[in-house]
Amino acid sequence: MKDKDIKYFKELLENRIEELLAQADDTVSGMISPKENLPDPTDRALLEANRNFMLRIRDREGKLIKKINKTLERIENKTFGVCEVCGEDISLKRLKARPVTAQCIDCKTKEEALEKALGL
Repeated sequence: MKDKDIKYFKELLENRIEELLAQADDTVSGMISPKENLPDPTDRALLEANRNFMLRIRDREGKLIKKINKTLERIENKTFGVCEVCGEDISLKRLKARPVTAQCIDCKTKEEALEKALGL
C-alpha cells in the first residue's frame, strides 16, 4: 500500500475517534444535567426510552473506538491492509468501505457463511 493511502486512512480514523469522543462527551453531559420533572408517565417513559437508545448507540460506538484503535496499531505495525486470516492484501475499495476491517472480502464471506451455518 502506498504511503499516501496509509496517511489517508490514519487521518480518517483519527478524525473519526475525535468525532465519537465528542459525541460521547455530549451524551454524558446530557445525562448528568438536572432531571426533567415529567408528571405524565408516557412522557417519562419516552424520555427513558430515548436515553436507553442513546446509551446503546454509545456502547456500539465504544466498540467501534476499540476497533479503530486496533486498526491504528496495525497502521503503526505496518500490517494494515493485510488480511489477518490469509495474509493477502485487502482491496483499497474494501478498506474505503470499512477502514477497520482486518479481513479480505473472501475470508470475511467464509467466516459469515460459517457463522450462519452454525446458527451464531
